[in-house]
Amino acid sequence: MRAGVVRFQRAGEGADFLQLDPAGVPVRGLTSWLVDALRAGIADGRLAAGVVLPASRALAGDLGVSRGVIVEAYQRLREEGLVSARQGAGTTVLPVRRPAGPDVSLPAGGPPPAGPGLAGPGPAGPGSAGSGSAGLGSAGLAPVTGPLPGLLPLPWRARTEIDLSPGVPDLSAFPRAAWLRAERAALAQAGAADLGYGDPRGNERLRTVLAGWLARTRGLRAAPGDIVIVTGVAQALALLGQVLRARGTIRIAVEDPGSRGARLQLAHWGLEPEPVPVDEHGLRVDALIRSGLPAAVLTPAHQFPTGVVLAPDRRRELVDWAGAGGLVIEDDYDAEHRYDRPPVPALQASAPDRIAYAGSTSKTLAPGLRLGWLIPPRWLHTDLVAAKHSSDLGSPALPQLVLAHLIASGDLERHIRLVRQRQRTRRNALFAALREHLPQARIQGVAAGLHLLVTFPDLAGQLDDEALASRIEATGVLVHPLSMHRIAPGPPGLVLGYAAHPPGQLREAAQRIATAAQPS
Repeated sequence: MRAGVVRFQRAGEGADFLQLDPAGVPVRGLTSWLVDALRAGIADGRLAAGVVLPASRALAGDLGVSRGVIVEAYQRLREEGLVSARQGAGTTVLPVRRPAGPDVSLPAGGPPPAGPGLAGPGPAGPGSAGSGSAGLGSAGLAPVTGPLPGLLPLPWRARTEIDLSPGVPDLSAFPRAAWLRAERAALAQAGAADLGYGDPRGNERLRTVLAGWLARTRGLRAAPGDIVIVTGVAQALALLGQVLRARGTIRIAVEDPGSRGARLQLAHWGLEPEPVPVDEHGLRVDALIRSGLPAAVLTPAHQFPTGVVLAPDRRRELVDWAGAGGLVIEDDYDAEHRYDRPPVPALQASAPDRIAYAGSTSKTLAPGLRLGWLIPPRWLHTDLVAAKHSSDLGSPALPQLVLAHLIASGDLERHIRLVRQRQRTRRNALFAALREHLPQARIQGVAAGLHLLVTFPDLAGQLDDEALASRIEATGVLVHPLSMHRIAPGPPGLVLGYAAHPPGQLREAAQRIATAAQPS
């Protein structure tokens, strides 16, 4: 018998496998019952990593149910990232990290600040400073003896049952087959020089196809020589922070509310983030002008976390401000994910000599790839390339070649279209469930992106969203309080990422959120 495969003795009377017995389960509830049973077996270790689940036909025969029940249950587990399926290899349980208590020494003064996200599994928003860090508490590793920063994230989904951290894409949808095809093709075509130390700006083929793709999809104006390949928007901000600080810039404008991760990244490199308010039309450009600040970081196509698009009149005002000597850093973090509105072109084409454009594959493919691009004004280009070279000599060669092939073949665009349909379904499920269970709340940012913003206009000044997020976490759901992404005080709210979970889990999360939000 092949290791990990369980054989059965009875047919239609229940299974030896996990002692599954569907007796008494309503027909309409069979799939959810089976998913819950398998998820529990994975969580408590009865189904260890590497175990191959029974073939769908065999398990259906043992349980006396339709094979479709088994297929749907396995699909849900794949969407949750608990199992994988390969042709000829069956459905296999994936490793699951389980926190085993503290195994690191904390900085002097006690543990890091409490609250969702501060030591949690999800990124802190676009350009997150900590989104690529290793997790704490990995089983089997020797304890770290020195102090660690308080913002290193735990492994994704390590703390809670349903992690609604914003910025986490659907990792189960990663196009593994297309990536493998592209990798084989890239290796077949690559010369010896392609795998050596190359141009610190990045592989020329990737920069060439990327320039065309960004022109087609985002309206950018850039030649291949203008592009610098980076390891995500986080590195783009790091390089910009170093260069601007060396040129004498000390203070920089950031959106408020806005990306907490971007603020942390800029502050780490010596810049002082100064808040500029955001309203229903985007950044208040009049406030930016009054501030006298020389540079600003924006998310104009889909503001994080409110989801608003920078209004046309404010785009013009911002371009005028930049033309008078200001620098705009445009974080185009999830522009590909839109559902109910036409595409919004990037700002960069309006003033390429005053706008530094940054994007990445973190939301379209996976953040762990660490692939991104920076298109700076040409007057900053030389300094940024020098900073990139000093930082790491250049980004990894093979992933660049693979991404170039994915773009050139059209596989990337096909993947984005497929994922967009799935995200729309998940967005709809969470939106409808929140409307049903939290009718008093206002839901924003629904037309695009990977998260929703839930606010409570009638409870301004009465509701502590950090306390609410803690109560929600106690129910097994991790969310970000809106105050986590603010500098100045403002109305309470919750930021809910929906991309990483199937509709059923999102509906369950909405019910738990509503229960926790009830007045005590």
